[in-house]
Parts: sequence; C-alpha cells; structure tokens
Amino acid sequence: MELIIDARGNCRCVYDECIDIHRLGKPTIRRGSHVEPTTDGTWTADLSPISGPLLGPFSARSEAIDAEISWLRKHWLKSDD
Repeated sequence: MELIIDARGNCRCVYDECIDIHRLGKPTIRRGSHVEPTTDGTWTADLSPISGPLLGPFSARSEAIDAEISWLRKHWLKSDD
C-alpha cells in the first residue's frame, strides 16, 4: 500500500485493508471511481469523481478494477512535490 504524506501531514492513498488507516488519524474516505457493468455485459471504470477518464470496456470486473488501481497509482497517487 502506497501512502503519500504532504508537508501538512495529510495522507493520501488508494484504500486497502492491509493497513488500519484509523491508526494514522481520523480518515476522510471518498470515492475515486465507480466500477460498473454495462448493458452489454462488459465492465468500465469511471474515474470522473476525481476528474479522471472512463476506462474500458473490459470483459471481466477484475480487469476493470486492475485498470482502475493502475490509473489511480499513476495519475492520482503521486506526490505534489
């Protein structure tokens, strides 16, 4: 799990249960995307909640989730330095 901590002490991460983030302080958790099925049975990852793109279509939900996490790590979970 990658944690980005800014100069003010704020922490940003892609949520995962491998670390109890409550031990770091009072978390504010917000949705970064929506992984949803389409009408034709494929899957998309909609990153519009953080002004990102719509990824897909993918044949499996797990592929959409993998693409979602990859995009978040590359484009959103980065240091502001």
